[in-house]
Amino acid sequence: MFNADQIALALAQNRPNFRRPNDRTREAAVAIILKLNGKDCETLFIKRAERVGDPWSGQMAFPGGHKETTDDDLCAAAVRETQEEIGLDLSTAQYFGALDHQQAQPRGKVLNLIIAPHVFLIEDQPSLSLNQEVEAVVSAPLPLLAGNSLHDVEVMPMAGRPTAFNGYRLPSGHFVWGLTYRILKSFFLAVQPDWEPPQEID
Repeated sequence: MFNADQIALALAQNRPNFRRPNDRTREAAVAIILKLNGKDCETLFIKRAERVGDPWSGQMAFPGGHKETTDDDLCAAAVRETQEEIGLDLSTAQYFGALDHQQAQPRGKVLNLIIAPHVFLIEDQPSLSLNQEVEAVVSAPLPLLAGNSLHDVEVMPMAGRPTAFNGYRLPSGHFVWGLTYRILKSFFLAVQPDWEPPQEID
């Protein structure tokens, strides 16, 4: 169910849930970048560089960032941020559509910040140029992720206490959790409505 044609058809029929911002709401967007790998697709993740004051410092994520006044819309913000962060031009990529908006909750604190995921397909091996905000780019096969065989739990400190977080352990060893993990699950449900999420540990 996770080849390019099936994903394109499913997202063309998908009706995402968009949150309505208020005057104080900040808006951001991320790009879910799919790359052909035979008949199936894999998706690209970035590992954010360690940065003081960044609530997502060092975490696995999709390329993206805040919407600027020069961006026509949130999709344009995702395209611009991807170009800036990893040097990948999505203006010529195939656009598959938007997913449900997510609300940012770094370290358990709910922010008045909307995250808009947008899905793109690239067919060739990209030539990347990482900026100072990105430490690495890694990929993982979608069927392997959707099959939940990579589901794992990692214990990390939260408010001074060790806390277990559900996520996906990529073949590279990187752990995808939090906002990016939620976006991935939203993506799988949009593509395959009868998809069964992994059994999570509370």
